[in-house]
Amino acid sequence: MNPHATLIFSLSLLLGTTITISSNHWMMAWIGLEINTLAILPLISKSHHPRAIEAAIKYFLVQATASTLVLFSSTINAWSTGQWDITQLNHPMSSLLLTTAIAMKLGLVPFHFWFPEVLQGSSLTTALLLSTMMKFPPITILFLTSSSLNPALMTTMAIASATLGGWMGLNQTQVRKIMAFSSISHLGWMAIIIIYNPKLTLLTFYLYTLMTATVFLTLNTTKTLKLSTMMISWTKAPMLNATLMLTLLSLAGLPPLTGFLPKWLIIQELTKQEMTTTATTIAVLSLLGLFFYLRLAYYSTITLPPNSMNHMKQWHIKKPMTSPIAILTSLSTLLLPLSPMILTAI
Repeated sequence: MNPHATLIFSLSLLLGTTITISSNHWMMAWIGLEINTLAILPLISKSHHPRAIEAAIKYFLVQATASTLVLFSSTINAWSTGQWDITQLNHPMSSLLLTTAIAMKLGLVPFHFWFPEVLQGSSLTTALLLSTMMKFPPITILFLTSSSLNPALMTTMAIASATLGGWMGLNQTQVRKIMAFSSISHLGWMAIIIIYNPKLTLLTFYLYTLMTATVFLTLNTTKTLKLSTMMISWTKAPMLNATLMLTLLSLAGLPPLTGFLPKWLIIQELTKQEMTTTATTIAVLSLLGLFFYLRLAYYSTITLPPNSMNHMKQWHIKKPMTSPIAILTSLSTLLLPLSPMILTAI
């Protein structure tokens, strides 16, 4: 793609995200979401592969439907209350429609069907944007309207997302699809706590973005798209794959890594809200995700398939580990000791 076109689309993504997260008016938030959608479509379809074109069409249809529902929800709320402030979502039907629209934009169950297919048809860098940056504006809208959401509906969708994200990721062989179901599972953790502690949802999203960016950039460096390719990537970059294993274990939420912090805090907050059964359920469901994270970690570092080459050195890639990957890996694995300082910040 032309560098000037890439720059324009990247700046449009930043502009759309900034407009949505900084607006108090429903129309401005909707405009930001539309700019984001239109800016990411060329990035999805830039390879001109039929699967990429199909992914772009699926993404456009789902996002257009969700944006229409956001506009419909805000119009009903303005009709009944007389104002367009995002934080004043008082009409029950508006709240239900908005929850549906945001669930479609994020990929929460039962509106998850598009997300794995779109990620599979995109490049690794575009998949990184879809998994992280494109989810920030909808989560911000949920954050601003958290006091008006239905607790039973959000809890049901969160449990369903954690279940399906873990269950469907078990039999996948494509790394991008595994990361898509991982995202759905993590969205379940974010959705379950949004009503009771919205700042904790943002913290969970930030740490998830950090770890997912590390995984996608590492996979992009080693050109890994399938599990079979991951099994031989250790011979190309041993140190990079060792850090990838730690990041995957952190994404699974194992102590003493960074990914344990949000799950620990969410379970603690749910227990404070006397939702012990819900906390136990979602903690047990995280074991499903732990299985395929462990499988990815096993394939990336521990497994070495039969190799007829006597000299492994010629397999090594010349491209060294870049500074951003090194910094992101350190943050993805070593932030847990800073948890007291992070807790004071939220």
